[in-house]
Amino acid sequence: MSQVKENDTVRVHYTGKLSNGQIFDSSLEREPLEITLGQGMLIPGFEKGVVNMKVNEKKTIIIPSAEAYGGVQQELFHEVKKDQLPQDMAPEVGMGLASKNPDGTEVQFRVAEVHEDHIIIDANHPLAGHDLTFDLELVEIK
Repeated sequence: MSQVKENDTVRVHYTGKLSNGQIFDSSLEREPLEITLGQGMLIPGFEKGVVNMKVNEKKTIIIPSAEAYGGVQQELFHEVKKDQLPQDMAPEVGMGLASKNPDGTEVQFRVAEVHEDHIIIDANHPLAGHDLTFDLELVEIK
C-alpha cells in the first residue's frame, strides 16, 4: 500500500482541537480536505503529519505553535480611537473587524480590549500562541 509523500494530492478528514480539548474546526460533517502537499497552503505541522500516512490510516498529531500559527506578536496589537469607528458600532471584546489596505486586500482583526475612548485591536491569527491537536484520517491519495 502506498504512503503519502511530498507533492502528493490527498484527501484527509481532520478534527482540530486546542490543548483544552475544545474543537475549533472539523471536516467530519463535510467533504474531506483536499490538498497538494508542498504548496504552503497549510500550516507546516499539518503537512508533516500527513506525510507517510496510508489510506484509511488514522492518527493524532500535536503541532507546537511554532509549526502552526506562531506565537502572539505584540506588535500586532494597535489602539484605535472610538471616533474612528462607524458611529453605529458598539465594539465588544472578541468581535471581529475588517479593514482594507491601500492595495485593496482585507485585513482581519479582533477586538482585544474596549476602553472609554478607544479600543485595542489584535491582528494576530486567532490560533496564534496555541499548540494544536489534530485527529487525522487519510481518505485518498490521488
